Amino acid sequence: MIQYLQILFGAQKSKMDERGATAVEYGLLVALIAAVIIAVVVFLGQDVRNAFDSVENSIGNSQG
Repeated sequence: MIQYLQILFGAQKSKMDERGATAVEYGLLVALIAAVIIAVVVFLGQDVRNAFDSVENSIGNSQG
């Protein structure tokens, strides 16, 4: 009976360890995605800003 409880407790502990590892993996994945988004914004930010400024100027000139 004691061996059965030890096996059962070991299985529960193993499950909890896996759940913790999965949470860490998801955390790393989210951090990587955030880093990629930041890099894209830094590299393309000025180009996007220029495109919106161009559209804004075109709209302003057509109403003028």
